[in-house]
Amino acid sequence: MKYFTKEVKIAIVAIVGLVVLFLGMNFLKGLDLFSSESKYYISFKDISGLSSSCPIYADGYQVGVVRNIQYDYGQTKDIIVEASINKDMRIPKGSSAEIVSDLMGNVKVNLLIANNMRERINPGETIVGGINDGAMGQMKDLIPIVQKMLPKLDSILCSVNTLLQDPAIANSLHNVETVTGNLTTSTRQLNTLLGTLNRRVPGLLAKADNVMDNTEVITGKLAKVDVDGTMQKVNTTLQNVQEFTHQLNNNQGSLGLLMRDPNLYYDLNATVKSADSLLIDLKAHPKRYVHFSIFGKKDK
Repeated sequence: MKYFTKEVKIAIVAIVGLVVLFLGMNFLKGLDLFSSESKYYISFKDISGLSSSCPIYADGYQVGVVRNIQYDYGQTKDIIVEASINKDMRIPKGSSAEIVSDLMGNVKVNLLIANNMRERINPGETIVGGINDGAMGQMKDLIPIVQKMLPKLDSILCSVNTLLQDPAIANSLHNVETVTGNLTTSTRQLNTLLGTLNRRVPGLLAKADNVMDNTEVITGKLAKVDVDGTMQKVNTTLQNVQEFTHQLNNNQGSLGLLMRDPNLYYDLNATVKSADSLLIDLKAHPKRYVHFSIFGKKDK
């Protein structure tokens, strides 16, 4: 117990703390110190912000992490990235790697596995890498187009501001508000009208039913009328009228002679004139035709 002095205990606690801190830091970085991993190298022209402990994925599953980055300050060689990949991962010959950055700035490496079942890349060999800009690359491609559009957008915004400052716009908006109010009033009146119609429609339908019933009654009565008998009577009447007309046109009948004999017309005309002269004379000399005397004496 004399060897476990206070200084020794403090040293042991410090060593244990450092070991735990080292293991915790590596665990947070995604490094597994207790599992055997294979070491591969990936060459890049540009690592686009890649750093140690960045994850490595294959088909969306994390299979390793970046251990170290070897940069050639002479710029005669590519940047070599040391990658620790699970020993159970078999990388076929012809596979490649790419660096992918998302909008949040997170960087990762994707292994693009080739379809080669016969040959493989052995641990310690180099994998060819590249950069997949993804959405950020598309945004970079859009920047020149956006820069060209900025002057036009500025001109459009100036035109819009000028248009909005026009008093006619305010008047138009006021008119739109008035029209909207009128439409609201019209809609309310239309709803009232429809409500009135809905209340009156049953009564109108009842009246229509009565009219249809009366029409059916009239139709029934018309169906009972003896049309043939009526037409026969009409034909008989027309025949009688025709015979009467024939008799008028015939000189042998009394009516025909009366209408067609000129001598009878002149005789009747002479008779009428004589009767007219007689009436005139009667009015002028009534005593010639009416004899009245108290003493029975006649006037000559």
